[in-house]
Amino acid sequence: MNHAVVSLLKEGRHKMHVHLIGVAGSGMSGLALLLMELGHKVSGSDKVTTLETERMEKKGLIFHCPQSEREVEGADMVIYSSAVKPGNPAYEAAYRHGIPLVRRAEALAAIMARKHGVVVAGTHGKTTTSSMAAHVLRVGGAKPSHYVGAEIPILGSNAHWDDAGELFVAEGDESDGTLVKFEPRHAIILNIEAEHLDYYEDLNEIKLVFRQLLEKTSGYSVYCAEDPVATELCEGRKNGISYGWSRDHNFSANILELRPAQTRYEVFQKGELLGEVLLGIPGRHNVLNSLAAISLAVSVGVPFSSIKQALESFRGARRRFEVKYSGSQYQIIDDYGHHPTEIKATLATAKALNPKRIVCLFQPHRYSRTQLLKQEFGGAFNDVDVLCVTDVYAASEKPLPGVSGETILEEVKLQAPGVECHSTPKLLNARDLIGSKLRPGDLLITLGAGNVHEVGSALARDLKVAEQLTTVLNREGGGTVKLYEPMANHTTIRLGGPAQYWIEPMTIQGFAEVVKALRAALIPIRVIGRGSNLLVRDGGIKGAVLHPSKGEFDEVRVDGNFIFAATGVRLKKIASAARAAGLGGFEWMEGIPGNLGGALRMNAGAMGLQTFDQVVSVRFLDGNGELREKMKHEIDHQYRSVPELDRHFAVSAVLQGRPAEAAEIDEKLAASHQKRRGSQPIGASAGCIFKNPGPVPAGKLVDELGLKGRSFGKAIVSDVHGNFILNSGGGTARDVQDLISDIKQVALQERGIMLETEVQIIGEEEPLPL
Repeated sequence: MNHAVVSLLKEGRHKMHVHLIGVAGSGMSGLALLLMELGHKVSGSDKVTTLETERMEKKGLIFHCPQSEREVEGADMVIYSSAVKPGNPAYEAAYRHGIPLVRRAEALAAIMARKHGVVVAGTHGKTTTSSMAAHVLRVGGAKPSHYVGAEIPILGSNAHWDDAGELFVAEGDESDGTLVKFEPRHAIILNIEAEHLDYYEDLNEIKLVFRQLLEKTSGYSVYCAEDPVATELCEGRKNGISYGWSRDHNFSANILELRPAQTRYEVFQKGELLGEVLLGIPGRHNVLNSLAAISLAVSVGVPFSSIKQALESFRGARRRFEVKYSGSQYQIIDDYGHHPTEIKATLATAKALNPKRIVCLFQPHRYSRTQLLKQEFGGAFNDVDVLCVTDVYAASEKPLPGVSGETILEEVKLQAPGVECHSTPKLLNARDLIGSKLRPGDLLITLGAGNVHEVGSALARDLKVAEQLTTVLNREGGGTVKLYEPMANHTTIRLGGPAQYWIEPMTIQGFAEVVKALRAALIPIRVIGRGSNLLVRDGGIKGAVLHPSKGEFDEVRVDGNFIFAATGVRLKKIASAARAAGLGGFEWMEGIPGNLGGALRMNAGAMGLQTFDQVVSVRFLDGNGELREKMKHEIDHQYRSVPELDRHFAVSAVLQGRPAEAAEIDEKLAASHQKRRGSQPIGASAGCIFKNPGPVPAGKLVDELGLKGRSFGKAIVSDVHGNFILNSGGGTARDVQDLISDIKQVALQERGIMLETEVQIIGEEEPLPL
């Protein structure tokens, strides 16, 4: 029955209802487009809805999601991809009802048989070469039909049927042996390597499939003479056409100039110069791919002038050395490459762009490939400075014991010890780590056939903002902008997820202009000083964190009884400046491990005093980034809270002291220092966790409840002071939050006291999505 219905598809006289299982995949979506253009009623199903399925629905596809048994009702034929296995509800229903089940390649071969087929086959490079060949033939007036494995902007879609032309260019998939289903007029053999060894026993079995394809090819057999296996199978074959670097081949190239986005080279036919080409995509490997298209086009009669025009305008497939971002300081490239040979070629192209460093994020594709080619992968990343490897993108495979992204990293460490290696199993881990490691002049390349490109897209979006903010800061006195800076580096408890944008302005004007830019872009803003009395949740902080601590923000001067200090000045430094000037009243600051900005915002205090006891006035940026100043009596200030400075951003303050003898000041400084050392624990903490609840200090209450030493994960209540929680190392903010909740519950149940946190808890519980 299958043979009969495939014959109907080949003849094309009868319109059928064809259903495709797994229609969202690039190969199946192309087949759906062809069938609809041929006039068939087409339905399809998949596990998810995508932009591609939505686009196809607008063209007439009847789409089902989720998949079910009923979707195949009324179908004359059901086509399925290699990823669809028995057990799929639609597949099983079609089998039970006797509906012919046809593999994707078999259906494509039947459609192709209606024209002069051109099959582009090889281990890698198929999509680029087939799309290039289709574009060259189209510009040359041949009006080809095409079927390629990715979205090709210059072709308009990944598949198209043109009644007017004789040629049909299609990408042939060698992964499952279905190449033998094709009977093309012409074949292009790019390369043949040991790949898909989950299906094939060895390279000899792969060669057998390619040999069968060649035996069924009635016209030209175009092959890359730089590939030994392709040469072995094709050399000496009737109508064989070789291409490569040597002038001894039928077609050859001499590279004149490698550019960041183009390559200029000469083309020779049997040693005679045909002309010069400016190829619209970069890389030596793409010159070879273009030679395959040139060899075919010249052989079927396309004028070289048309070929030259087409190759100059060619921009390639999405995810084939696709530029995701190109700024003044950074570049981001995405490429589908997932085989060691592809990776080497792609990284060589990246290196030719002369970046200061190449940072690579690689997502291995399939467990079987990772295991079988791990040594080859280990030697593929020599051109990389920093390598991050995710966990394996399984595709349709089940995990193999002991096989993961670490498998590749182990090999890279052995074969390329100079490469800085990082394991980032999850894409969110990768985004955060890479974002924090990028430096001006870096080129980031994301590699893999899965969804690794999402990281590049996210970082491209954020880098655009970061470069704009850097421009603003440089115009106003300088500063630093970083992406996904770990807040664990900037809090005294050494915990916290990353800040999406970490900004260190050097001037008050720079601070103001950055605030205006962030407001205009609707990006949330938070100002953080030294990070004491602060707990950042593990998901990090969405938006911008400003850290004014250097330049103008570290200035302090004394004038009479007044101290003029910027908010980045540490309280300890203010206490020292006051002592040097003979001013008393600031000694309590010696024991506070923060800076003035945080002290103002929290109205921090110690030894019976608090910050606003000495404030005369505060200068701040309002919500629009305008500089304003208010006197103390105009600012609502409470115990450990100054609401106005939650909305506005303090930049400096005037503080008042009183003349005092050096001996008096030194005595109070020593007392403050001694109290801190004697009552506060040594270790990573956020300072006092709870506000004193009234009649009993919070630390004493925790002690009376017997909670000293209570722990949750790596968070532990100090045995020195009950109002301190320590990070004992390797903990999480969640550990601290759970311990805080535990203490609150005990205090409420046993003493009826509702404890309030003094420490500020900010940020997201979960990482920001890509």
